[in-house]
Amino acid sequence: MYEMSKKVLTRVSFDRVLFKKELNKARKWLKPKESLMLKAWCLATFGHVYRDVILEVFETIS
Repeated sequence: MYEMSKKVLTRVSFDRVLFKKELNKARKWLKPKESLMLKAWCLATFGHVYRDVILEVFETIS
C-alpha cells in the first residue's frame, strides 16, 4: 500500500487539491510506521512545492 500511495501521489502532484485529497486517503490506509515513511518521502520529494499541505495532513497523526 505504501508503494501504491507513492505512485498515486506522484501522478496527482500537478494539482494541489488532488494531492491533499490523496495524501489524506493514503495516511488513513497506512500503518503508523508506513505513514511516517510516507511523510519523509513526501517532504523529500514534494516539500519544495507542498510543504504546508504535507505538514498539515500529517499534523493530525494519532
